[in-house]
Amino acid sequence: MNKTESTILKVLLNPLIGQLLIKKVSGLENLPKGNFILAANHQSNLDHFIAGFSVCMPRSFKFIGQVDGHKGLNKLLVNLFYGFCGTIPLDRNDGESKKTAIKKAVEALKNGYIVGIYPEGTRTRNGELGEAKPGVAKIFLGSGAPIVPVSIKGTFELFPPRGKLKIKRIVEVKVGRPIYFKKEFKAAQNLSYQSEKYKKLCQEISDKVMANISDLRKE
Repeated sequence: MNKTESTILKVLLNPLIGQLLIKKVSGLENLPKGNFILAANHQSNLDHFIAGFSVCMPRSFKFIGQVDGHKGLNKLLVNLFYGFCGTIPLDRNDGESKKTAIKKAVEALKNGYIVGIYPEGTRTRNGELGEAKPGVAKIFLGSGAPIVPVSIKGTFELFPPRGKLKIKRIVEVKVGRPIYFKKEFKAAQNLSYQSEKYKKLCQEISDKVMANISDLRKE
């Protein structure tokens, strides 16, 4: 989504999301002036709207969104929404799709976009944080863009997986300080993408990102 589209949506969505769902947003002063990787916990299909509205808009941004969990009319609607928003599609069951999604995310960052990703890779089924997948680290190591941890609370209660949507102003968003991982980025330059050391480094970075999100939720 480019800056013009993002600005228009910010205005249009303000009455719906800002007044009906979001109770509090804190830490916006932590956002870098340049582009970054937004790494948030994933509780609900509302998270795209909440994170996009409260953290990204009115700047240019893209989210990575899974396409393998949708069928029939729902799949059609999701594809239309993703196309409109410029979402980077990801089939979690396809290795090539994962590689393509990471490549497109890195390209978007280099072109000045914010890229949003959920390190857990899927929505929580019990409201608790899940384990991190290495994708967020791979995007970081491919781009060098800082990672901004974001905690989202309340969307699970409003719209859990397979649940019904509720409208309550209970959502809280906390933005943490950007993480640059300079030491890890330098170390990765001498490693093969296929090596066990590289894979281990990716997991370590992703785990640290999730730890930061966890700390934000406890504050």
